[in-house]
Amino acid sequence: MDVAELVRTRVQHPEAIAEAAARRRRRELVGPSGRLMVIAADHPARGALGVGKDPLAMADRADLLTRLCLALSRPGVDGVLATADILDDLLLLGALEGKVVMGSMNRGGLAGAAFELDDRFTGYRPEDLHRLGFDAGKLLLRVDYDDPGSLTTLEATARAVDAMAERGLPVFVEPFLSHRQDGVLRNDLSAEAVTRSIAIASGLGGTSAYTWLKVPVTENPDDMARVMETSTLPAVLLGGDLDADADGKGADAAYEKWRGALRLPTVQGLVAGRTLLYPADGDVAGAVDTAVSLL
Repeated sequence: MDVAELVRTRVQHPEAIAEAAARRRRRELVGPSGRLMVIAADHPARGALGVGKDPLAMADRADLLTRLCLALSRPGVDGVLATADILDDLLLLGALEGKVVMGSMNRGGLAGAAFELDDRFTGYRPEDLHRLGFDAGKLLLRVDYDDPGSLTTLEATARAVDAMAERGLPVFVEPFLSHRQDGVLRNDLSAEAVTRSIAIASGLGGTSAYTWLKVPVTENPDDMARVMETSTLPAVLLGGDLDADADGKGADAAYEKWRGALRLPTVQGLVAGRTLLYPADGDVAGAVDTAVSLL
């Protein structure tokens, strides 16, 4: 990864990013397979740089870009979800040709901040995604019934859904019911909480025609069939993080959770990030290939 060349281009020819976006070869959101496999890399913009026991694992941008380019090169990988800084680099590297490009829209709810649930839209705007010819947007919707900041995020999310629909752009809504425990924000993955979050997210905006859901696997994977009956909106699974042990048994268990949920009628694919980019054994290609095989 030639970081110096990327920096030179940014300094001397910043217009090269827009030019690369304009000539990028596009594709349908869902290809002939009828399934969608996307690599997520929008964590750094919320200050969420940790993977496993390393709190700054994603802080090395050259390393992250190398892992992303490898993941995107694997058969069956449809595209990437990221913020502008990362997608601009990938455009300059030519890594987004024929790929689904999904822009991350609200990154204002910084990890660990007192205002984490007042999740402002500080990333891509709908007009940015449309101008750049990108294929979809993604937003995070965490709701804490005890935090007034959640209402601001709910309203902003609804207006973003409207704005994306006006441009005919799909928007992937990632909903959670959350609460603070010892000052740390926790997402509730019980069947009841995930069911309620899906119901709330599905009803936002003036139309659901372009809304997709990005949902986690519940604490008990056997509950997923009942939970996913809550909406007819198409959905992708949130990969989440793996607390895998050295021999990979934790990873194997997570793959099995995904495998079962991917059989459900509304589930159309998988969006996974740190799980695949930073596997315990260091084999990015192997982790990505395993995830693709589940589809």
